[in-house]
Amino acid sequence: MDTKELIINTSLTLFHQKGYLGVGLNEILKVCSISKGSLYHHFPNGKEELLIACLHSLNETITTDMEEIFSNHPSTQTATQAMIEKLAMQFDRDGTITGYTFSSIVSEMGSLSEPVRNACALTFTKIQGIYASKLESDGFSKETAESMALMLTASIEGGIMLCLTKKTSDPLTIISKSLPNLLKVF
Repeated sequence: MDTKELIINTSLTLFHQKGYLGVGLNEILKVCSISKGSLYHHFPNGKEELLIACLHSLNETITTDMEEIFSNHPSTQTATQAMIEKLAMQFDRDGTITGYTFSSIVSEMGSLSEPVRNACALTFTKIQGIYASKLESDGFSKETAESMALMLTASIEGGIMLCLTKKTSDPLTIISKSLPNLLKVF
């Protein structure tokens, strides 16, 4: 793993554990065992630039994983249920869902930094696009697919946050079981 990747991966873990505002550059430097100069070599604009790189990395990880799951299932319902099952199993195993939620970063930094808000918005847009594309292949109109994609994104992101706050995977399990009825509404 190169230094830039080490910094991003370490920072993602720390941001997930403590929030963006709860992590200082000195902590990142210490955990990575690198100098300040090395960090600024890769991220000349500092911590916010590092956060945006972390968000882009999350974007890639999340959407690549989703695209793989969705390409291996015949319908939006089965693909979404498989994805939710994977998230619930990760939560049950690890007590958290690392890498799949960045709502805390949006709430912490979205109103303070337009570049951070844009990076988060890009990921949500890509996620919604994956859902919408699959829904259209299921036979829904483009307009309906886009509406349903927004609803699915919000439901699952909210479900993840509820899992984290309630310390149980039950919210995701309930969403998964409700999918057939939710998809019929449209």
